[in-house]
Amino acid sequence: MNILDKIEGLEAKFHEVSLLITDPAVIADQARYVRLNRDYHDLERVLECARRYRQALDDLKEAKEINYKEAIDELEPQIPQLEEELKLQLLPQDPEDGKNVVMEIRGGTGGDEASLFAGDLFRMYTKYFEIKGFKYTISSFSEGAVGGYKEIIFNVTGENVYGTLKYESGVHRVQRVPVTETQGRVHTSAATVAVLPEADEFEVHINEGEIKWETFRSGGAGGQNVNKVESGVRLRYNWKNPNTGEVQEILIECTETRDQPKNKERALARLRTQIYDKEHQKYIDDIAARRKTMVSTGDRSAKIRTYNYPQGRITDHRIGYTVYNLAAFMDGDIQGVIDALQVAENAERMKESEL
Repeated sequence: MNILDKIEGLEAKFHEVSLLITDPAVIADQARYVRLNRDYHDLERVLECARRYRQALDDLKEAKEINYKEAIDELEPQIPQLEEELKLQLLPQDPEDGKNVVMEIRGGTGGDEASLFAGDLFRMYTKYFEIKGFKYTISSFSEGAVGGYKEIIFNVTGENVYGTLKYESGVHRVQRVPVTETQGRVHTSAATVAVLPEADEFEVHINEGEIKWETFRSGGAGGQNVNKVESGVRLRYNWKNPNTGEVQEILIECTETRDQPKNKERALARLRTQIYDKEHQKYIDDIAARRKTMVSTGDRSAKIRTYNYPQGRITDHRIGYTVYNLAAFMDGDIQGVIDALQVAENAERMKESEL
């Protein structure tokens, strides 16, 4: 099928969606309205790209008819670039990409060194968020014995956050001489990163009457900073797996603010996200099974990247990407690897879509 034939069908769909999002019955159905609004913006972006592509084709045809060499020389190289851009726009968008995320970093094998590395990864991401204009808030954390974190959980908000950060899920491995090592030997340790799309309220059904709530005092730094009220919240909820029927207890703690109602609200948001993640894991596994590179999804226990300090090297194992700028990378300069992962995934998706 010609690429412009595909566009004609999308123009009809865009017209239909434009009418639907002004329908009061659709506006009243919040879940449907949000979904259609997302479709509207996706289609608008594709059709704007198609308009520029068509315009360039028409201009080239006209320039050739009057043998206007300067215009032909300018337009001919633009056509394949615009066609490539249009092909990318025609790939089905992942509906999760525009969502905010909950990120979890946990020290893995390697004891104290793994906790220190988890702390280094957290710092790397926060530096990257500054560059991107993303905002983050920490939900909970457990510090390592010599620094860093055994575990840290935080929310990230901004534009296209999940679409950007989803490539970071997996096991990150570090090779370096730990500060505790007296013989100067290089050790290998690891930390796991999970990036979960934040669930909207209407996407997950929770029976709030079945949530068991507990409150406790958040830890303080002593003196005037000790939290004398029970602002920390803990919730327990029995979730039933819709595929297997198995019941699993979910435990969430939140000490993010000194305001108990706000902590409850944030704990509920995390509960929604965890359930959404569990219920969508089958969908994620199906995608991973079809893709060879596992670029953005799949087994979270897979080793995705190695940070080698003696050589100043970072290697992303999914696409064989290696760079020697470790210091800058740990300071948040990670866009290069994210771009390379996106290009690899898009190439794979184009093959699947036969574009």
